[in-house]
Order: sequence, then C-alpha cells, then structure tokens
Amino acid sequence: MDEVTPVEKPTPTAVTAPAAPTEVITPHRTATAPWVPWAWAAALGALYATVAVRRHLLLRTTGYDLGIFEQAVRAYAELRAPVVPLRGEGFNLLGDHFHPLVAALAPLYRLWPSPLCLLVAQSALLALAVVPLARWAGRALGPGAAHTVAAGYGLSWGISSAAAFDFHEVALAVPLLAFALEALGRRRWRAAAAWAAPLLLVKEDLGLTLAAVGGYIAWKGPRRLGLLTAAAGVLGSAVEIAVLLPAFHPAGGYAHGGNLDEGAYGSLLSALAHAPLDLLRPDTKATTLVMVFAPSALLALRSPLALIAVPTLAWRLLSDNGFHWGTAFHYSAVLMPVVFAGLIDALTTMRRDKHSAATRNLRAPLATVLAVTAVLLPPFPLAQLAQRATWRTTPHIEAARELLARIPDGASVAASNRLVPQLTSRCTVVVFPAFPVEGRLYEYRPGRLPRPSAEWIAFDRRAPEAWPYRTGHWPYPIERQEAELAAARKRYGYREVATRDGITLLRAAPRPSGAVNRAPR
Repeated sequence: MDEVTPVEKPTPTAVTAPAAPTEVITPHRTATAPWVPWAWAAALGALYATVAVRRHLLLRTTGYDLGIFEQAVRAYAELRAPVVPLRGEGFNLLGDHFHPLVAALAPLYRLWPSPLCLLVAQSALLALAVVPLARWAGRALGPGAAHTVAAGYGLSWGISSAAAFDFHEVALAVPLLAFALEALGRRRWRAAAAWAAPLLLVKEDLGLTLAAVGGYIAWKGPRRLGLLTAAAGVLGSAVEIAVLLPAFHPAGGYAHGGNLDEGAYGSLLSALAHAPLDLLRPDTKATTLVMVFAPSALLALRSPLALIAVPTLAWRLLSDNGFHWGTAFHYSAVLMPVVFAGLIDALTTMRRDKHSAATRNLRAPLATVLAVTAVLLPPFPLAQLAQRATWRTTPHIEAARELLARIPDGASVAASNRLVPQLTSRCTVVVFPAFPVEGRLYEYRPGRLPRPSAEWIAFDRRAPEAWPYRTGHWPYPIERQEAELAAARKRYGYREVATRDGITLLRAAPRPSGAVNRAPR
C-alpha cells in the first residue's frame, strides 16, 4: 500500500483542469508588445501628414478653414485675442465656435509659423488616438485584434476625411475621447471622466458627448461620479452656447444656432414633432448613419458604448446645414473612436460568452472589419496618394508661388480662397471679394460689397478640383468675381503687377500723403 499511495493521487491534476480557459485568454493580454500601438501611431501620422502637406502644396487647402485657424493660432502665439480677419473685421473666433484649447498649439506655431504646422499637428493628433484603442484591443483580444483595430481606425473614412481637409478643432477631441473610451472599457471610471472633461474646451457641442460619457459611468460604474460628469457636460455646453459664444460674437447670439432652429415648420414645437422623421430625411442621412458604423462591420452597435455617438449624430442629422449630413469634411472624425471602442467591447463580450471557442470565432468578424476597410478606402481621400496628380506640380501652381512671392511680409492681401492659406503665416489676409459681408457668414449680398481696403489683391480665375469640394468658385460665381476685379482696377485704382496662367496680382495705387490704409486686422 505504501507504494501505491503516491501513484493514486490524480486529484491535483483534476483540480487544475479548469485553468485551461484562463490560459487561452491570459497570453493574449500580454502578447501585444507595448510599442506596437505607438508604431501604428507613427505610421498613420506620417500617412496623414503626407496627404495634408501635398494638398497644401497643390493649392487644395482653403482660407475657409485652414486660413481661419492659422490666423487664430498666430494670434495666440503673439499673445493676442484670436481675432480673425477672414471672419470679419474685429471678429473674435471664440464667438464662432468655443474652442480655447486650440491655443495649446500656439507654442508649436511660435517655433514653426506655417500652415504646415497645423496640418502636421492635426495628423499627429488623429494618429495618437490609435494608441489607446490598439492597446485595449491587444490586452483584451490579442495581437491580431490590435492590428485589425489599428488598421480599421487608421484607414477609416471618418479619419481620412478629416486628415485631408484643412485643420479643425475636433482633431483635439479625437485622442481625448479615445483615451476616455479605453478607460471606460477597463472600468477606470475616474480616468475616463478626466480624459473626457477637456472636451468642453474643444467645441461647444462636445459637452453633450461628455454628458454621454457621464451617463455611461452612472449606468456601469459609480453613479455619483457619472451624474456629476453628465451634469458638468450639459451645463458646460449650455453656458458656452447661451453665454460665452454670444459674448464673443460681434453681433451677439450663437452664430450657428440657425442650423437647429424651427426652420420650415414655423415653430419650435412643430420642429420637435417632426424631428424623428427628419433624422432620416433626406436619404443622405440614412446612408451616413450606416456608414458611421460600417467600419466595425456594424458590430459596434452591439455595445452600449455606441450610445456615446448619439449627441454628435443627433445635432448633425437635425441640422439644416446639408454639409452636416454627408460623409465628407471633418464631422465624423470624433465618431470613429466611439465606433472602434464599441467594436472592441462587443468582441470582448462575444469572447467572454463563448469561452475557449471564441478565439476561433473572432477570426470571422476581424476579417470582415479588414474587408470593409479595404472596400471603403478607394472612395475617400487617402486614396489620393495613389493618384498621379497628387505628385505632380503643375505650371499653374508654379505661377501661383512665383506671384505670391512678390507680396512682401506684413502686407494686407485680399486673395482667392485657395490662395489665402499660402499667405496667412506672413500677411494679413481676407477672402476676395470681401466675405463675409458685414460679418454674416452665410449671407451673400454682392450689391453691398465694401470698398477693397487691402494693399494687394491676388485673384485666381481657375477653379481647381479638390476633394471634398466640387470644381467651382467660392464665395461668388466667377462672373461676379471678375466684375469685382474689374472694379478694383477702374473704380478703386488698383494697378496690375503681373498676370500668369490665370492668376492676377494687383496692388493699390499709392495713397496721398497722410492717408491711412485701413487694412483689416
């Protein structure tokens, strides 16, 4: 019996058997190297910057919006209020949208005073958001999921559309929200609230996104913290829209309030009654709604984290501004971290529910995400890198550079929209012909255009095709712009300095001694 006893002890082996499922999960949480998310961020940042810089060098960036933000950041760098001549004489940009966090870019701009500074900074911010998302995916689901999430987010249409269209304040919100979502997924509630809190300083509507984060915390975590966060978000947006924005706007009121007014219904009550139908009318809205979640193969809809996208989707779909309804521009950038956080959360839940079989089953959804990413890549701007025109400098571009170089630093200039950001780092610039009229952004009153006051006029007759805009002239039809150019010559005494390849450079006639040149500042 003494010899049999050590052999008949199978109990320890039987007891350790249940550890098998843990062994399937644990290696995935440590297999993704810490440097992998940062390598993805570096690669994506370089990709975005390449697209953005090439667009600028090809005269595809615009005064509206790159020029506007450069004038604001330039003012911050010079320790001045963000008064932006492109938005009107004496116009403080904090009266347009409330984004004081943009001032954080001022030290960088002081070192590199160029529109390229803003474009590269935006590229880095958009790429930085991949770090928390890929890190979370790697810990929860393994290296395959980390690479899939990084590629899916990084090549998503919402991010590429923002990276390839000038500079916008929402670039600051994208990494903040991504880090907040990672903290929510890991149930680090205080960290989530802390990461989301600065959204209030990025744009006035993002207080509602902060409130959505607070609502999620109250639902899944500590109720008091969640309710305080939600209240701070709602109150913050309300104060910004009702108090701060009107205080900075020259005419008072909220500059973009008309996008959400009663519109054609005649009353606010009627507009609210029609709101459920208006969310999906016209069809563009429904298409965009599907496209938002398509990069996750719609799996993000299985996660409650998807609810954090509701505030942004709601104001966009209820807006009267058709630009808000589609897939172009920068409006969907802030939604992409939410979509991929929802994907990670949904796949984590699937894997937990199916235990050891989940590792095999996750291959199909991850492969689907990559397939959708590949299908959606060609119609959106990252595909411009594969186009021959992206890498060719035309005679027209060379002509523009040569003529603009004749304008001295510090001069005041009225320039065509796509020439504006070529000058904003060294000149005081407005759009030619004068726009906006009397500070009203979307009101076109050609009969009341003011007398040109800039020293120089740089006018481009050609309308380059540049995503996301269609080929055409802005802000007025070419015939009207030609008429204003002729008036500058005949009525206001501007003389032609040079004309080349459709670009005309005029300079104001010398003023009498003692006259003051009232250039917009």
